[in-house]
Amino acid sequence: MIRARGLSVRLKLTLSYAGFLMFAGVLLLAAVWMYLLRYVPDSALLINADASALGEVFPVRSSLLHAFVPKAAAVLAFLLVFSLLGGWILAGRMLAPLARISAATRMAATGSLAHRIELEGRHDEFRELADSFDAMLARLETLVGEQRRFAVNASHELRTPLAITQALLDVARNDPNRDPAELIERLHTVNARAIELTEALLVLSRTDQQSFAREHVDLSLIAEEATEALLPLAERRGVAIETMGDMAPTIGSHALLLQLATNLVQNAIVHNLAEHGTVRVSTAVLPESVVLSVENTGAELSPQLVSTLTEPFQRGTERIRGDHAGVGLGLAIVKSVAQAHDGTLSIVPRANGGLRVTVRLPAAPSAFAA
Repeated sequence: MIRARGLSVRLKLTLSYAGFLMFAGVLLLAAVWMYLLRYVPDSALLINADASALGEVFPVRSSLLHAFVPKAAAVLAFLLVFSLLGGWILAGRMLAPLARISAATRMAATGSLAHRIELEGRHDEFRELADSFDAMLARLETLVGEQRRFAVNASHELRTPLAITQALLDVARNDPNRDPAELIERLHTVNARAIELTEALLVLSRTDQQSFAREHVDLSLIAEEATEALLPLAERRGVAIETMGDMAPTIGSHALLLQLATNLVQNAIVHNLAEHGTVRVSTAVLPESVVLSVENTGAELSPQLVSTLTEPFQRGTERIRGDHAGVGLGLAIVKSVAQAHDGTLSIVPRANGGLRVTVRLPAAPSAFAA
């Protein structure tokens, strides 16, 4: 929307200061005038020292008026000039922080998110606005950086199956005698991975936009459902799964929370010991939240590496080959789903190897819990 340019805020403040000071000056002069009139009669008999025999009558109020008005006008003129100059200077000093904030806003609009206002001085409204703007810039810089890394990684991950498919087709075209069954099987595996990656990206987009319906769900039942679905995978890998805990009522999307639990259990199974690995899935109820915890045995991981596991396409160990290889978005989806449900995700390395992943979600209202 295009609007006509009006007076600047500094000029408006200057005129406001000047107007208020002029109004106060007029009131003060009026009060002085009224005070003088109370003690001065309309006329008085004044005896001239040189003509004492002849009495002369002087109109006292008229003389006072002629003496007072020029002085009052001069005072008002001085107040006007003083208030305009002083108001302009004071308004400039008051609006100086706003000018810095506006400059930072223009820089941010051009894509420079690294600049910070860092307003000095005591805490006031302008300082609070500047600090809030700095916090917003820091958050935006982090999000933009994450989106850029995500776009680069997603492009790389999507390019891999497409490149493999292209290579397989080129080999088949150049070698007509090659067994088509082997080609079809490899193409099916690559295509399944591409579909899995695309679906994971769609889940991330859905949770980021929070475009899902919410309902009453029991996190313990969701954990059991995910565990039962992944039992065949655990048996093939020789991993034992233990489940325990109480009812954990919360409010959210059953499908997304099931995706969250499935990703956690699947990661715990896949990234485990080669033999005799274990996975423990438990739920608990706290005064204002419910907790889903998944622990697994496995390789020892450093805290520095663990802190990066929730970033898209990050893997704790070298890429897992075979079934359920994953696309590197498991914990990224878990974090996104937890945040979309106003929850938190924490990942802690275990002393003897493996991880303990904890998801904390707001508990359902007490009526539903009862």
